[in-house]
Amino acid sequence: MEQSIIETLSREQLLELLKIYAKNWLAHDGCWFLAIEKKLGIDKAIELDRDSWGQFTQIEARRLKEFLNLGECSGIEGLKKALALRLYSTINEQFSKVEGKNTLVHYVKTCRVQEARRRKNLPDFPCKSVGLIEYSLFAKTIDNRFDTEVISCPPDITDSDYYCIWKFILKD
Repeated sequence: MEQSIIETLSREQLLELLKIYAKNWLAHDGCWFLAIEKKLGIDKAIELDRDSWGQFTQIEARRLKEFLNLGECSGIEGLKKALALRLYSTINEQFSKVEGKNTLVHYVKTCRVQEARRRKNLPDFPCKSVGLIEYSLFAKTIDNRFDTEVISCPPDITDSDYYCIWKFILKD
């Protein structure tokens, strides 16, 4: 049986392909959003974006949870590992810091979506309502004991060094 082309790629090529796949995924998300916005307006596009992300984030979290063998109550360390492997992680600079016993803060330093808008002289996309659904459901899918809070996210940026900051609190 003949090898697939992917099986013949070097480690460096596979890592580059991973970035290409992530960029393609994000470009598709943007194209989908802009098509809805054009036909139905920004408010309806954001509403549908929340619905879409509410579904997708749980699928992504379940697959990462299984890949990492996290189990049902993996807590702070499980969430930290899963966040580090999201599709975003290959194209956005981000990191998570444990703060205290039950808190994880996730920082997004670069955001391809917002950077593209800024290059086009467009205002930041007001992604807070979408992000709250996305990050809350992602965390709860990893471990249902998490509550999620937004610290900074467009349109409410409280720390200009980051595009967004999320806080995850593990409840006992």
